Amino acid sequence: MREISATENWLMITLGMALSGVIYSLVVYPDEPVIIGAIFAVFMGVPLIAFERRIFLRGLYRRIERFPTLGFVVSSLVIFEILMSIGYALAAILLSSLKMLKSSSLADTLVMPLNVFLYALAVCGLIIFVLRVRDLLGRDVFTSMLTSRYRKPVREERIFLFIDLADSTPFAEKHGDLRAQQFLKALFAAFAEPVRRYKGAIDDYVGDAAIITWPMERGLKHARCIRCVFDILQDIEANAEAWRKNFGQVPRLRAALHGGFIITAEIGVDRHKIAYFGDTVNTTARLEALCRSLKRPVLISTELAQRVAMPGTITTEDLGPHAVKGRGQMLGVMALALTTGAKTAVPFDLRIPAE
Repeated sequence: MREISATENWLMITLGMALSGVIYSLVVYPDEPVIIGAIFAVFMGVPLIAFERRIFLRGLYRRIERFPTLGFVVSSLVIFEILMSIGYALAAILLSSLKMLKSSSLADTLVMPLNVFLYALAVCGLIIFVLRVRDLLGRDVFTSMLTSRYRKPVREERIFLFIDLADSTPFAEKHGDLRAQQFLKALFAAFAEPVRRYKGAIDDYVGDAAIITWPMERGLKHARCIRCVFDILQDIEANAEAWRKNFGQVPRLRAALHGGFIITAEIGVDRHKIAYFGDTVNTTARLEALCRSLKRPVLISTELAQRVAMPGTITTEDLGPHAVKGRGQMLGVMALALTTGAKTAVPFDLRIPAE
């Protein structure tokens, strides 16, 4: 499956907004050029979507996100109204300067009519709903289900990353299950941006572990699967003081990477899911368990390491072959670590905005 870049994603959103404006123009103003409706829709809708996607005014969104549900909804509507009004006014000024808009007064030009606001809000609400469903299922899963890619089982190569919170049980015993769940929620939220940046997909959460996956070619490109791990670790380290303040400790993680052929299939009746079957998934889980006995926080199978162009900021340590439960043959294991004083180098093209 070909990757959809952030630019292509936003281009599709922009085209969708423009199309909604064209439709509105054809229905309400059939005698006016449809380009007028398209421009109004883009100026009003794209900033709103960017805000909801946490790209524009991200700090403000995070503040209102902490509000109770009713407060969040009311605050969002107020911000939507402001953003759309500003977008409407800017579009009106642009069209007036191009002599494409006729109006009897400045107020008629700059003030957004109620019917326009309601229509724009409905269109943006639909787009936001689709994006939220995509977030819930995961980008790849959402696209795969729409295209029925895995309706019939498919054999493909994938990389899996199992990343697990160490010492989660003592934390729960000390602070209680509710506090432990809040700790895990904050931790998994910290995973989201690096996974999105490196074009991975969070497949599932199992207890205190997250399972992240990439199609083989995508994960190998620019060593995305490895950079993702160390970006997560560095992000947690950079926010160590906040973790101590909020939870009394900094999360310690164990991570394991492995890849190979698996069977991918859409399963379920009432609730559908893209599931992965095969030795590769089980081996990754067993490799993550070796982190404890080998006392290394990040492990990678030798098979996968040999296929990755290792970033210069990462050092490797060959730990030799190890027996893995459930596997008939030994597994070559290597430990990964960030070079002392180094920071992961992220190519510019990987710095994509959150979607």
